[in-house]
Amino acid sequence: MDSLSQFALGAAVGVAVMRRRAHVWKSALWGGVCGTLPDLDSLIDHGDPIRNMTFHRAESHSLFYLTLISPALAWLISLRDRGLFRRWWLATFLVLFTHPLLDVMTIYGTQLFQPFVDTPYGIGSVFIIDPLFTIPLIAGLIATGVSRGVRRHRWTNIGLGIAVAYLGWSITAQALATRAAEHSLAAQGIEFERLLVTATAFNTLLWRIVAMQPSGAVYHEGFYSLLDQPGTIRFDRFESDRSLFDSLRGNWGLERMAWFSHGFFRVVQRDNQATIADLRMGQEPAYVFEFAIAEGSPNPGWREINYRAVGDRGDIDALLSWLGPRIAGSGFPPPRTRSDDINRVE
Repeated sequence: MDSLSQFALGAAVGVAVMRRRAHVWKSALWGGVCGTLPDLDSLIDHGDPIRNMTFHRAESHSLFYLTLISPALAWLISLRDRGLFRRWWLATFLVLFTHPLLDVMTIYGTQLFQPFVDTPYGIGSVFIIDPLFTIPLIAGLIATGVSRGVRRHRWTNIGLGIAVAYLGWSITAQALATRAAEHSLAAQGIEFERLLVTATAFNTLLWRIVAMQPSGAVYHEGFYSLLDQPGTIRFDRFESDRSLFDSLRGNWGLERMAWFSHGFFRVVQRDNQATIADLRMGQEPAYVFEFAIAEGSPNPGWREINYRAVGDRGDIDALLSWLGPRIAGSGFPPPRTRSDDINRVE
C-alpha cells in the first residue's frame, strides 16, 4: 500500500497496543515510523529498473526478519522507560508484521517468507491507494487524540476494525467478480490458463480481469462492476509475441519478469527494441512496469542491453473520467490511451 496508509496503520496499531501506557502522540508517531520502515528498501538502487522492481518488498518485508528486528526497535524506543520494553516490543512486532500483510493484499508481489522462499505473493483485492481503507484509520486516530477520558482509545480500535472489515469485504467482492468472470469467459468460449481479477483504482466495486490463454500468446482484458446489470462481460483480445519470447530465452530480465508476474506478461517488438510488460499493473495499452530488455531483430539475433524503464501510465484524466461512470455500471469501454497500441487484435 501507499506510504500514508502504512503510516496510518502503524500509528493505529501502536496506539491500540500501548493505550494509556504512553502518550497518544508518542504511540502514533513511533507506530507510524516503524510502519514505514520496510518501504525504505525502495531507496536502494540495485543497478537497473528490473532489479529495483523485483527486489522491492523482498528481505525488508520478510516476516522472519521483521520479527528479529522488532526487539531492537523496542529497546531503542523504550530507552527512557525500561519498564515498557515488553509492551513496546509487542507494539513494534505487530506494526512491522502488519506492514507486509497489508502489502500482500495488493497485486504487486511481497516476498513474505524470505530467506526460505522467494515467491512474491499478491492477492490483488485492493488497489495500492484506497481511501476507504485509510480514512477510518486516520479518523480513529484523530478522534482518540482530541477526546478525553479513559475510553478514548476505543476510537482507534473502531477505526482499525472498520479498516480490517473493509479488507475482508474486498476479498468477498473479488470472489464475486471472479465468479462472474469465469461464467462470462465460459459463455463466450474463451479458454484460459491463468485468470487475474484485481481491484481498479481507489475502489473495490470495479474489477479488472485478465485471462491468459494456455499458449501465452493471447490474453483477454475485461472489466466488471458489482453494479453492472446482468449480462456478459465484454473482453478485448490482445497478443503477446510468443516467438519473440522464445527467441529471448536466457535474457535475465525476461526470465525475471516472467517469474515475478506469475506469467501475466506481454512481450512485444517496437522497431529494433524488445520490451516486456507486467500485465498486472496498468491496463491496455499502458503499463507502469514495462522495460526494454534487448535490441536487434530475430535475424541475426537479439542483443541484451542495459534494461530501461519504458512504462506508461496512460492518459490519467481520461482514465479517471471513465472510472466513475464505469463503477456505476455504465458499461462504457475503457479508454485506450496510448498512440502506439500495436498489439491490439480486432
